[in-house]
Amino acid sequence: MKKKIPKVFANKVDSNGNNDNVFYSYEKHFMQNSDKNVKKNINQKINDIFNSSNYVYKADVIIKTRDGSFNKRIVGRNSSNLITIDNELVPISNIIDIENKN
Repeated sequence: MKKKIPKVFANKVDSNGNNDNVFYSYEKHFMQNSDKNVKKNINQKINDIFNSSNYVYKADVIIKTRDGSFNKRIVGRNSSNLITIDNELVPISNIIDIENKN
């Protein structure tokens, strides 16, 4: 007794360039939110400094803001500011770049 196996249904593939649309959509989204991505990178750098094995209670950093570049020793942060050892508040929104001196 011979059984016939049913044919597998295969949908027709139309090349409409769906991958291209997804790529360009991402690029457009990235360009619109590039300022948000820069701030995310700053927060990520700050978190990396505080989570590093060298950080005990203070970290020597170089902070670049719109006003210039400063050498500071940071000891903490809150939601919108970095706190220095001299009790100064540095607004995170003004920071362009931050790097660890070590």
